[in-house]
Amino acid sequence: NDTGAGKHWSDNEVRALINIWSDEKIQQMLEGATRNKEIFEEIARRLMKCGIDRDWKQCRTKYKNLKYEYRALQKENEHLGNPRRKMRFYDEVDCILRRQPLGPSSWGCESSSLLSGTKSFSDEIK
Repeated sequence: NDTGAGKHWSDNEVRALINIWSDEKIQQMLEGATRNKEIFEEIARRLMKCGIDRDWKQCRTKYKNLKYEYRALQKENEHLGNPRRKMRFYDEVDCILRRQPLGPSSWGCESSSLLSGTKSFSDEIK
């Protein structure tokens, strides 16, 4: 029984997570919340609607890792002489954390080519 723990996130999964995270309601709920299990359960439910099977702990861990990596790069890039390194999805995370709307290149599973047609990922692999 594979729980998916330790399973790497695909780019599409990360993009879907970032898109949900960029939702104003989700951001407001996350702001200052110390007990956020319910928020990440909601994020996991939304991912499931996109055909992405991740539990709330995996979502929370990925969210924290993205934020940590972003903040570490921000700090590193502040020091003069350091080349401005970037991480994968830097611009998207930057927009969210600076409270700017994601650009037209961002997308959610509802409005994108993440899922071809109306098939879900689980339909695709059957």
